[in-house]
Amino acid sequence: MSFPAVVMKDTTQKIKGHTRRVTGVIHLPGVQQLMTCSGDGSLGLWNLQTGQMKISQNTIKARAIALSVDGKKVVSGGYDSAVRSWSIGSPAGTAMAEWTGHTHVVTSVCWDRDGQRVLSGSSDGTARVWDAETGKTILTINTGLSYVYTAIFSPDSTLIATGGDSSNEQIEIYTDTLDVAWASLKGHTEAVYCLAWTVNGKTLISGSYDDTIRTWNTSTWQQLAVFKGHSSTVEDIAISPNGRILASASWDNTVRLWNLQNGQPIASPLQHPSCVNCVSFSTDGTLLATGCDDANAYAWDTSAITEVAGLNEPLVSCPFSSFYTN
Repeated sequence: MSFPAVVMKDTTQKIKGHTRRVTGVIHLPGVQQLMTCSGDGSLGLWNLQTGQMKISQNTIKARAIALSVDGKKVVSGGYDSAVRSWSIGSPAGTAMAEWTGHTHVVTSVCWDRDGQRVLSGSSDGTARVWDAETGKTILTINTGLSYVYTAIFSPDSTLIATGGDSSNEQIEIYTDTLDVAWASLKGHTEAVYCLAWTVNGKTLISGSYDDTIRTWNTSTWQQLAVFKGHSSTVEDIAISPNGRILASASWDNTVRLWNLQNGQPIASPLQHPSCVNCVSFSTDGTLLATGCDDANAYAWDTSAITEVAGLNEPLVSCPFSSFYTN
């Protein structure tokens, strides 16, 4: 298969400072600031325009991070099993709150649409919903997964999807008030590492240790499509703000971009020196941040790719009326 001839612009940056693999990356309000978390236990705050950076103490032990919808708070999940809330103004300072309840690594954190609740997933096999104001546990879900790698709210925050490792189904769907699975999705043959919901809530997307990406109809919970191209685990996925592009990060040392309307690759993979663990679009969709096992993060100018592919329309959600299916 041939791809559009795309040359990444000179503004692509390598972001150095961590001493171990980068496990999480998010864009802060605006395009030019990133926050990262790393296996070295620290948080990093980066200004892409000035090159300035701030690294927290390595006692934070953050494994995953997520930004609230209003852009004012960050929540982190820790290697030490704690969930912490941070003010965006001082990410390297003391956490505003620390919530305990999980008994193993917190692998995933997610805010609801109103910023009032936080969802976390853990290698202890549970997912928890927390009151973001009080830090109290609202709901504990004892999933059928031996290891929860990812847990996310639906766009309207009424459903919860969990993905992980199990001898049976690797994806489970819950309501936001009940700990009994409402649906279990069959298709992946190995553990599910990442999930993303389209803005309109009609499609759930999953990435797996089986090297594939799959899409699911959230009305019927039937599989819609299988995206194949990676040669190793799909560790993380992100949808562009206009809802038209999926970025996938893999242990095959690449990030791939996909046209979500037809399931086809958009351009040649973005090559990295080692396994890629996380991926995030900026709010305007022109930058893609990635985190790598080489202890660095990378910022890619994706405007050239989206322009050649004809996918750089205004930032509106895509209706996803159809998908390419195998």
